[in-house]
Parts: sequence; structure tokens; C-alpha cells
Amino acid sequence: MNKPLFMRIVTRLANEVSFFQRRRDATGRLGLSGLQKATTAIRMMAYGCAADAVDEYLRLGESTAMSCLENFVEAIIYLFGDEYLRTPTPQDLQRLLDVGEMHEAVASHYLWIWHEFFGPPSTSNDINVLDKSPVFDDILQGRAPKVNFFVNGHEYDLAYYLTDGIYPNWSTFIQSISLPQTPKASLFATLQESVRKDVERAFGVLQARFAIVKNPALIWDKRKIGKIMRTCIILHNMIVEDERDGYTQFDVSEFAQAESNRSSHVDFMYSKDMPSNMCNLMAIRTRLRDRNIHEQLKNDLVEHIWRKFGTTQNEY
Repeated sequence: MNKPLFMRIVTRLANEVSFFQRRRDATGRLGLSGLQKATTAIRMMAYGCAADAVDEYLRLGESTAMSCLENFVEAIIYLFGDEYLRTPTPQDLQRLLDVGEMHEAVASHYLWIWHEFFGPPSTSNDINVLDKSPVFDDILQGRAPKVNFFVNGHEYDLAYYLTDGIYPNWSTFIQSISLPQTPKASLFATLQESVRKDVERAFGVLQARFAIVKNPALIWDKRKIGKIMRTCIILHNMIVEDERDGYTQFDVSEFAQAESNRSSHVDFMYSKDMPSNMCNLMAIRTRLRDRNIHEQLKNDLVEHIWRKFGTTQNEY
């Protein structure tokens, strides 16, 4: 994290959160500064060190360090959560779709939305609680922007996730092909797994930047772990925004295409305040789990990818 960004965070904490404001004790001596408290929390998150490992460097005890971390994560979520941990807007979705088209990649029709901070289930144990997952709440309740895209000449209006074979055959899940027997199936499996791994590595980026994410968390309860995760993602997004211009290595205008070439579209006028009732919920739920749509979409994607990349399949 660059120093100007860190100081901007510290300044807002000191000005707007009482815990990080410097006070005098009963003897009139000044207590810890907001900079000391914020530095303590950042070091614990970045290095994954114990609370009693910062006592000599920052002059505060273990219990105070724990308090700094807990108040820091709550303050970051309160001050920056709405801006850096919001749900995607229609503009965000259209930009994601356009990026896929500009790069002519497989991801041109793959929409990735992290609901809250985890997004869809990612391990076999999570399948047991898939029905309780909040991933599709916005779709079921009519709050999600309407997305339209075409694959192999067919129109679809539901975003979907690339998954592995443990997921059910829903219209919102597209698995790889195990043991592909044809060149088309082999190419699809290769590219599907490649793109899916790119998304899964996003969690690895957080682990590399914040060691607290990969260390054991036995002393924390689930509520505190959730707040720490949210804070790590908020800080990561702030760092990316702050450093974005510095690591862009290509001119995206080279990939720009005309408006008429779009094969995907987000309806900006789509109402997110649709009245929901049991009939609507059941109808949308049925569409989400439609196996026929799943098979048709998967077959269309196989054909689309083969038509687009089949001539260069040896590169993969």
C-alpha cells in the first residue's frame, strides 16, 4: 500500500471514528495515536502476526492490539464498504461484458459476481448448503440487472458461473467436460478450466497480500472472520484503484469494437424494484435449475468456442 493511500485511510479514521482519536488519560498523558492503532491492525493483517508481536515496535499490549484490529475492520467496512464492496451496477456488468468482447476471449459470456465476499460455493462441503446460499437472492427477488447475451445464435438472459463437476446441472452452472472424447469437447474443457482457475486465483491474491487470510483463525468467531475478510477485500480494491495506472501495460483502445458488434447487453432501464411474490420466485427458481437450458447453453458454448478458437487449438 502506498503511503498517501495509507495516510488517507488513517486521516478518515482519526476524524470520523472515536476509537482512533487521540485522548489523554487520567494523568493528562496522551494515549495512542490513530496512526499507531491503524499500523497495528495493518501489520497484523498483512503479516499474520500475533497480537503480542507488535508490542515492542508500536508500544502497545496484546489486548490493545486485538482491540485495534477489531475496531479497524469495523471502521473500514463502515467508511469504505459502500464504495469498495458494493454489488455490481448495470454499468459494471456492461463493462465486464465489453472487456470480454474486446479481448475476444472465452470470458466474453462469463459473468462473475461475488455476492458479499465469497460468491458461489467453492468446495464440495458447500454443496450441502447450496440451497441456503445467498448467491442467487438478487435474481430470485428481482433486484439483479437484466443481462442478455447470444451464444451460437441463441439468446440467454441469465448470468452463470463456471464450476467443476460437483455442481448440479443448473442453467446457472457450466461445468467442464470430464474425459472429453472429441476435439471440440477437449478444447472447451481446456479453456473452461483455464478461465475458472483465473477466478479461483483471486483468493490466492488476497492470501498473498494479507497473510491473516491463510493463517489459522481458531481464536476468531465466524462474525469476526467475516469482517476481516470484507476488510481485506476492501483494502485490496483500494490498492488496485490507487495503483491501477501504474501497472497497465497495454492500450485497451486497440481492442475496441463498434457498438453494433456487441453480442451482450445489460438493460440499464431494467427495474430493480420488481414486486416479488411466490409465483415469481418459483418461476425464476425453476429457470435457474432448468437442465434443458443447461444442456443447450453448454452445447452452444462448445460450438461457439470451437468456431472461434478451433483453428488455433494446438496452442492450448
